[in-house]
Amino acid sequence: MDNKLSQIRRKIRMLRADMLTLEGAIRIQVNRDEDCSEASFRLMAMRPQLLDLIRQRNALGGSEECVSISERLKENHRPSVRPKRLARGTISGRVR
Repeated sequence: MDNKLSQIRRKIRMLRADMLTLEGAIRIQVNRDEDCSEASFRLMAMRPQLLDLIRQRNALGGSEECVSISERLKENHRPSVRPKRLARGTISGRVR
């Protein structure tokens, strides 16, 4: 049983890594205004596989919840905004 649980955990870990890689590729495609529908469909097809593996793991005594799609969509993936630089010789935007 421990061996089977370890195998399931390893599959979950690999599938999650693949999903993260694919999400990164989708972000790059979106930023370039390219079509990312194929990669998106592959990502959506991975999710039921992940949920099935999680159900199997939970049945064997493991526990962890999968983040819902709405929670994933609420995550912020935008780069942080840099503060504007002030011109030299100015103090808080005013010229001396």
